[in-house]
Amino acid sequence: MIVKKKDIRALTKEQLRNFFVENGDKAFRGNQVYEWLWHKAAHSFDDMTSLSKATRKMLDENFVINHIEVDTMQRSNDGTIKNAIKLHDGLIVESVLIPTEKRTTACVSSQVGCSLDCKFCATARLKRMRNLNADEIYDQVVAIDKQSRLYHNHKLSNIVFMGMGEPLMNYNNVIKAIDKITSEEGLGMAARRITVSTSGVPKIIKKMADDEVRFNLAVSLHSAIDEVRTSIMPFNATFPLKDLKEALEYWYEKTNRKITYEYVVWNGINDRKEDIDALVRFCSYVPCKVNLIEYNPIDDGEFQQASDRALNNYISNLEMNDIVVNVRRSRGKDIDAACGQLANKS
Repeated sequence: MIVKKKDIRALTKEQLRNFFVENGDKAFRGNQVYEWLWHKAAHSFDDMTSLSKATRKMLDENFVINHIEVDTMQRSNDGTIKNAIKLHDGLIVESVLIPTEKRTTACVSSQVGCSLDCKFCATARLKRMRNLNADEIYDQVVAIDKQSRLYHNHKLSNIVFMGMGEPLMNYNNVIKAIDKITSEEGLGMAARRITVSTSGVPKIIKKMADDEVRFNLAVSLHSAIDEVRTSIMPFNATFPLKDLKEALEYWYEKTNRKITYEYVVWNGINDRKEDIDALVRFCSYVPCKVNLIEYNPIDDGEFQQASDRALNNYISNLEMNDIVVNVRRSRGKDIDAACGQLANKS
């Protein structure tokens, strides 16, 4: 009978230390292996050159490192890089490196496919196969950091959980990954440089507040009218705006940190005055800012970017009510790497 080896990155540092003690070695050997796994992001035991060959052989006999591989890489005319990431079981997710003049941002995935059903998003049309493990999320960041250094001559500066999947539907693994990313034993990135974007799962938003997380929260809102939001994001029927509002008020009360609302304006869907008025009211509940995001079509033509006039109406009304608003132009559109376009076409 073939015994399946355990993924070594599922072990805590203490469990690694105990493993070595139980096998007649010193506990500090576990510290060395832990550093190789996380801080140095080793993909094989042979890479762990500070360990003896006998120790590396013992590790190989007992464990496996289920690392990711960049299966294909596409580079956009604007410098954006899209990666098709192959997981240890052969499944594929996508991640994106988004460069600007001053920084590089990693857009990472949290699920294979997506748990939700947003009609305007290509990823939502994929069946959700499984959640990503914490190490698979971590590996995406490591891979994009290497690309940032190679192609843009500086380390990765920001991370957004805006790739494939709904992060709050994989909360435990997302939190574990962020803990490793922000730990000095991992990548040592500041939590303030990480943003988790959710379509809005009220119960988990409250849990994040209770857990005293230090990263930023963004909400894909797209309408502040229940009927409209449910028509484009059907899960809103389960998590209506009144529940989302309550959760966000709880978040701000506990964390004292602003919310970012991500908002696409579509022709004939949410481009009326009542849509703007509803958003202004929703923004009055907690301190926030609004990112108006350029829409990226996903072939069927049902959703079309609203006119510049409609967009300007949103901007002027938000600014008139002292709400910070930014317009985000999408990058990587020529390689289907822009917001809402990740669909594993490769």
